[in-house]
Amino acid sequence: MKMRHLRRLGNIFEISIPPDENGYVGRECPECEQYFKITLGTGITDGEPPCNCPYCGHCSGQDQFFTQAQIEYAQSVAINKVTTAFIKDLKSLEFNHRPKGPFGIGISMKVEGRPEPICHYSELQLEEEVICDNCTLRYTIYGIFAYCPDCGRHNSRQILDKNLALAQKQIALASQVEADLAAHLISDALENGVSAFDGFGRETCKVHASKATDPPKAEKISFQNISGAQKNVQQLFGIDLASGLDATEWTNACRSFQKRHLLAHKMGIVDEAYVKATADPSAVVGRKVSIQTTEVEALLDCIRRLGSHLTAELEKKP
Repeated sequence: MKMRHLRRLGNIFEISIPPDENGYVGRECPECEQYFKITLGTGITDGEPPCNCPYCGHCSGQDQFFTQAQIEYAQSVAINKVTTAFIKDLKSLEFNHRPKGPFGIGISMKVEGRPEPICHYSELQLEEEVICDNCTLRYTIYGIFAYCPDCGRHNSRQILDKNLALAQKQIALASQVEADLAAHLISDALENGVSAFDGFGRETCKVHASKATDPPKAEKISFQNISGAQKNVQQLFGIDLASGLDATEWTNACRSFQKRHLLAHKMGIVDEAYVKATADPSAVVGRKVSIQTTEVEALLDCIRRLGSHLTAELEKKP
């Protein structure tokens, strides 16, 4: 029996994984089994770089990050090719010998059957699109913070800068609207700036927790109270957060962080704790805290520089 069609297939199959409608190809971490997507042709295009899980940081070969759906698809394509070729070869053996004479017996062979169907799939929709500011890889993840799947750089600084830019846009918009809305936008920009730094600080300390004297505690540092964060970072990492600013800037930043606490928990009304913590000469207990555009702009600039300072100091540590 000649298996002409089967032999043409050879011993190796090359099966392409199709991207989704936005150009993304799914990936699944072999360690934490979480799903993400990348855009082939962006990021590191020279050589054969390994893949990094954006969630847990696990690093391994690209061929270790295929999703289960992709594996099942590839297997079904291979089986479909084999069964298609096999059926063609069998059909080439079909015959039909008609009976001869009044008492003749006819013999025939007809092949029935269909190739194994292909298991098609769809990539999942994720929450956050990121373009790595280091290697330009385009990828999507669940959540916000992640390691770049190509170069491995964590995006905490990139996300901080992105959120600070949005807060700056709120300030710019405030100059174009009526007074009540403008005041709300300025206050919101202050809250968003502090929240962005809190998220950045927590994630950055978590990423570098292995360098701390107490890693589990380092993973839980809060940056909503910047003075408390300074003490914890100093104790756990030996880094003085305040050294990223001059004395006046640090004092003003601490005051702005306290104002954010009033906005979030006291409807912006000054209390004794705020006066004691900040020595704000303009504050009167029971009245609304004063928030000026210039101080919020200064705070955003300070937060940006504090982010750069903390990142640089942590990366220097072995």
